[in-house]
Amino acid sequence: MSKPQLLVHDHEDNVGVVVVEGLTAGTEMLCVVTADNSDFKLKANTDIPIGHKVALKAMKADDTVIKYGEDIGRMISDVAIGDHVHVHNCKTKRW
Repeated sequence: MSKPQLLVHDHEDNVGVVVVEGLTAGTEMLCVVTADNSDFKLKANTDIPIGHKVALKAMKADDTVIKYGEDIGRMISDVAIGDHVHVHNCKTKRW
């Protein structure tokens, strides 16, 4: 198996985390779910920096973002599968 480019903690997560430098648009990422070591493929729609999130499913504004099995915020705009999820389209629910 190749080295993963995206890690997902739990099957309930709707975002994963890029774990490689230089991930470019169009890359067919190897994604690994750490809960059970299963894997799947997902295409990155844009360049995405290491440590940033990728949408695992299409989400609408106000949808809850789940990472590491936890609610980490809400979408403020719509995203498609493979889109970059970061501060430009995802905000905390704390304020």
